[in-house]
Amino acid sequence: MYLGKYVSAEGGGGSVLDANGTSAPGWKTFKLWRIDEKTFNFRVFRNQFVGVQSKGDGRRVIAEATTPGEMETFQIIRNANDSSRVRIRATNGLFLQAKTQDLVTADYAGDGGWEDNNPSVFVMMILRTRQGEYQITNGYGPDKAPQVMKEHWKTFTVEDDFKFISENGINTVRIPVGWWTTKDPTPPKPFVGGSLIALDNAFVWAQKYGIKVIVDLHAAPGAQNGYDHTGSRDGSVEWGKSNKTVQQSVEAIEFLTARYAQNTQLYAVELMNEPQSPEIALDTLIKYYKAGYEAVRRHSSSAFVVMSNRIGDDINQRELFPLASSLQLTVIDVHYYNLHSDVFSNMTAKQNIDYINHNRTSDLKYITTSARPLTFVGEWAAVWEASESTEDDLPNYVNAQLKVYGRTSFGWAYWTLKNEEKYWSLQWMIQNGYINLTHHI
Repeated sequence: MYLGKYVSAEGGGGSVLDANGTSAPGWKTFKLWRIDEKTFNFRVFRNQFVGVQSKGDGRRVIAEATTPGEMETFQIIRNANDSSRVRIRATNGLFLQAKTQDLVTADYAGDGGWEDNNPSVFVMMILRTRQGEYQITNGYGPDKAPQVMKEHWKTFTVEDDFKFISENGINTVRIPVGWWTTKDPTPPKPFVGGSLIALDNAFVWAQKYGIKVIVDLHAAPGAQNGYDHTGSRDGSVEWGKSNKTVQQSVEAIEFLTARYAQNTQLYAVELMNEPQSPEIALDTLIKYYKAGYEAVRRHSSSAFVVMSNRIGDDINQRELFPLASSLQLTVIDVHYYNLHSDVFSNMTAKQNIDYINHNRTSDLKYITTSARPLTFVGEWAAVWEASESTEDDLPNYVNAQLKVYGRTSFGWAYWTLKNEEKYWSLQWMIQNGYINLTHHI
């Protein structure tokens, strides 16, 4: 506030903090790691953590630590009348201040109020609040998170859902699993125990109603993409940067396969959901997929092994073929959404439907062979960004996808069975007459 500039780490990290920015592009933003309601770590663009320098007078603020410690821990004190105005207290008991554009220090001892001329007053703008199981359990904390999660597992997916699935022409469910489930009942913090029981229940209900199960490692250690559903703390992609995360993933696959291999409902094991390119190198992914395949085969000779294509721009959709085609019972998983791309931003409803009929058909022909691997559209939904679309256009859009994806050699899965946004919910789509699977199976 005092200078009217943005604070950032020089070059995005590894140096001092300054306050000379006239705008705030992505590399000048911070990721907040919540410890409790008032205490946080600040992570900069190059993944170092803001801290108070231990050398010299111990008041210089830098961004050099690769893991946060005591000196990288800060309290955020909010103005009671304006929560965007904050003061940041370091572990030395002093507040951060920006007296000049070239240097941020941790040496302000006074109160000073909340006026604009106080160099220890900052305006903090939250650009995005992340969601996902990590944020839920970390946010509620160890006292309340177990109660919240157990209530969710008890009520969100229940036996009646499997009855509904069976009665409406669905023969298989793809169940996303976080790697921490394999550490139940004492998963690493902040995750809480109970998810493995929920997965066990799903297999019991699947057996009762004759539903096959694809177990999908949806969240790998370190996160394989930047989305919330990977269990990432801040959207960073850490999977594959060390052999440890790869080995932990293999262990998770081994655990899941061993646990359910004798269950007649186990149909397939998906080794990883949506690895992100270019963050995930192809050679690292192939090495992992080979090891994951071998882990499955140590316990099951009949389960299919699903390998998800990388997501990102300019991916060769057949880049996994050299590996997958040399192995038995392998499946390539591709995800098709008409969203979040310049390709779809200005399309009309008709153009979206034409894209499904022509482009998606062509895409699937490219990755479909007469032998192996099989082809699986592991995610799609009746959502789009079509301009000038009406409710009358939606059935045509849905039916085009059902027709095209129904030609795959391994089938398709809708994302997801239940969702608060109606077009993402297969249950809502069926109940409201948009999808009738008895006409498409």
